[in-house]
Amino acid sequence: MSIVVKNVTKLYGEQKALDSVSFSIKPGEIVGFLGPNGAGKSTMMKIITGFIPSNEGETQVCDLDVSISPLKTKSKIGYLAEQNPLYYDMYVREYLGFVAGIFKLKNSKARINELIHMVGLSAEQNKKIGQLSKGYKQRVGLAQALIHDPEVLILDEPTTGLDPNQLEEIRKLIQKIGAKKTVMLSTHIMQEVEAICDRVIIINNGKIVADDKASNLNKLFSRKNVIHIEFEKAIDENTLSKLTGVQSIERLELNNYLIHSKSEVDIRNDLFQFAIAQGTTVLTLKKEELKLEDIFKQLTT
Repeated sequence: MSIVVKNVTKLYGEQKALDSVSFSIKPGEIVGFLGPNGAGKSTMMKIITGFIPSNEGETQVCDLDVSISPLKTKSKIGYLAEQNPLYYDMYVREYLGFVAGIFKLKNSKARINELIHMVGLSAEQNKKIGQLSKGYKQRVGLAQALIHDPEVLILDEPTTGLDPNQLEEIRKLIQKIGAKKTVMLSTHIMQEVEAICDRVIIINNGKIVADDKASNLNKLFSRKNVIHIEFEKAIDENTLSKLTGVQSIERLELNNYLIHSKSEVDIRNDLFQFAIAQGTTVLTLKKEELKLEDIFKQLTT
């Protein structure tokens, strides 16, 4: 496994930021690490990268214990922190050269050229970092995380401040990187997770509340007993609510309703017959499906 977390607990004074958290990530996986603000995402990432210690539990990266072999562990990890700490008075190439020196790269010039092209910094490479837009600063942060060709990439809110075009470019880059590396990605953008992540881990109040493929979560939380129906004309809501299998009805607007059934019994034919009896036509009839955003809300509120 590239990352193994076993029963990790982290305390800040009396506050328990992480409560016996356990999970593992295989090589080549892109995992979305989700949770509301204050759920423990950044704390967990800082423990994995060795920035802070845990109070209890064990963390391994590439079969190395983070607490026992901190320097070797860091050499295996590329980390883009949420706040993206950069030296604004340094030029882009100068800064990447500085980071390359920390990792004692032998052919640093070629690697810097490769990364500048890879993350789309060619037009900005001769500017000071402080002169760059938020999106380009994120690219510099991503470049420094990749410069030593790490096996594991930890990205804390990597697409913050990017415009839609930049978002698409960085997503494709992360997918490309994920084909060869393990990527752990924290984000609040659910479409991003659905687009690029193989798996989703959701944390809330310091505890893991979900860990599965996004498609499996959709199946698990799918609204099989909720049907959206739109009638052409007004109907008798009281009669509709008394149909066999109908638990409750929710009026959305005009003649649009959400029908909650008591079981997974298909009531669509009964709804058609009801419409005929009411002298109207069914314009829309479909089972409602939850999006990852809806599942996230269910698990974290």
